[in-house]
Parts: sequence; C-alpha cells; structure tokens
Amino acid sequence: MTLPRLAVGVIGLLLLAGSTVPALSQDYPSRAVTIVNPFAPGGGTDLLARMVAGKLEQRFGKSFVVENKTGAGSIIAAVAVQKAAPDGYTLLMAPTPTMAVNVALYKSLPYDPLNDFIPIALLGQTPFVLVVNPELPVKSVPELVAYAKANPSKMSFASVGPGVPHHLYMEMFKHQTGIQASHVPYRGSLPALNDVVAGHVPMMFVDFGPATGALQSGKVRPLGVSSTFRVAGFENVPPLAEAGVPGYESTIWLGIMAPKGTPQPVIDKLNAEINKAINKPDILAAWEKQGAVPMVMKPAEFDAYLRKDIEKWAKVVKEAKLATP
Repeated sequence: MTLPRLAVGVIGLLLLAGSTVPALSQDYPSRAVTIVNPFAPGGGTDLLARMVAGKLEQRFGKSFVVENKTGAGSIIAAVAVQKAAPDGYTLLMAPTPTMAVNVALYKSLPYDPLNDFIPIALLGQTPFVLVVNPELPVKSVPELVAYAKANPSKMSFASVGPGVPHHLYMEMFKHQTGIQASHVPYRGSLPALNDVVAGHVPMMFVDFGPATGALQSGKVRPLGVSSTFRVAGFENVPPLAEAGVPGYESTIWLGIMAPKGTPQPVIDKLNAEINKAINKPDILAAWEKQGAVPMVMKPAEFDAYLRKDIEKWAKVVKEAKLATP
C-alpha cells in the first residue's frame, strides 16, 4: 500500500525529531554551561559548585561557569533557572531549602520543585551538630531534655533565620522531645554561634564548617549529630537517634537540577560525570572539611528522595506554624 505524500512527510519529520535527541546528547555540551548558585561567593556551596564545574570542564572541554544569584531565600536563582531554555546549558545548584523546604514555607512560591525541574544528581549531604554552652548543666541529650522541661523559661536557641535548617532542625527536635524553647534569629552562623559561646543563648544546631574551631577548643559542647552516621573527626559525637531521640534524622543535601523539558540523554550524561566527579580525592577532602559525605544517585533515585524530603519538611513547617501567608 502506498502512503499519501503528506503522511510520508509527517512520518519523516517525526523520525527526524526522534533522532535529534541522541544527537544532542552526543554533541552536548557544544558551548559554555552556566551553573546558577543561590548563595554568595566564598561559601561552602560556592566552593563545591566551582570544584564540580572544574571537573566537568576537564571532562567535556567546555566552560562550566558558576553564576551567583542571591536573594529572596534562593527564590531568585530558582526562578531564573525555571525560566531558562531546557537545553542543559543552564543548571541550578539546588540545596534542601530551595527544593524541599520552600514549597511548604511559602504559600505563593513562584516555582514548583517537582513540576518545573528535573533532578540531575545529588552531590552530598551535610549533618548539623546540636551544641550547648559548656556552662549549661547538661552533658547528654536526655539531660538537656530534662533540664529544658524543668526550666522552660530559660530555654532559647539560635539560628540563621526563620525557616532555615538551623531553625527547622530545632523545631523537629522540640516536637520529638516535647521541650519548649524560644527562637533567636541571627544573620549568620558565626554570629549565632558566638552568642552560644558567650552564653547569651544556650543552644543551637550548627553545621560543622563554622563550628569546628569552637568544638575543638571546647567553647561549645556537642550533644549529637543530626545524621544517622557519625562525622569524620568527631566520631565521639553520636547521632541524635542513638543519643535519646529515636528516629531523628535531618541533613542538608545539595544537588544539581535542570529546567523541566531538558532532554533525558543530557540529564543522564551529566549524572554519570557528576557522580564520578564527587568521588575525586580533592572534592572528598572538601566535603570532609564541612563534615559532609558524597551522595551518588541516579536521576530517578534523586527524584524519589526529593519527594520524600518534601513530605518530611512539610510536616515540620506545619507543626511549627511557619508557613507564610
């Protein structure tokens, strides 16, 4: 049977369109790739973004440029990538707050983490440590819980602002232990930690990067880590799940995402190379300095992980009544 000329033409166009996706993947990248970082230059996320970008440049022979777009709790960067062409040339450094917390925290979020982005690869996860001022008469989590319940008016905690991990980790801790403590927000980890050291605020959750010096000098007392694993260099500090809060687990993860519609072969190509890069010795060493560990996942695994994390943080935000109008 002879097909009409129009039908033959349509079939040819469909076959041509289908053949271009593998070709795009083979040629990718043919020009510079931009990785948008929601945070300022010089921080831990920026350092790791530039290290991974360097590895990808070496592998592909094309520039991978890190562009810092700060502001609005990382929303500005996310929207910029959301609106970018879905061709693999604009990527997003995507941390937990941007992709898993903001969706519950902001009722009018201008992007949808699940419907506007495609997960490419996870880079790693960073646990926090619960620290107290050494003058506080507690040396373990059960002692802290008992003291807080006996002295609710004396308890407060420092954080880096409403809705950030430092805040949410304590809200989860409060909910799971039944204690009360007032929130004292600061403009950064170091100012907050300095006030814990000085005794102005008795406790906080803090990441290991800024806390290492205070921990090593004994200026703060660690009671437990937020992860289910122990942190290199601080193996004597148990996970909170082992230290008196069964089931407690919270870490900040960092991943890379692309706009929805980016061809799957491009996603898979980037995933394979990023997974290789994050296990390079220099990147592993950089992770260790921050108390972090790499995470190797396929895109589909990252997607499932993200969905589970969104559900977890939605519960925390709801219980703490933190959602914005």
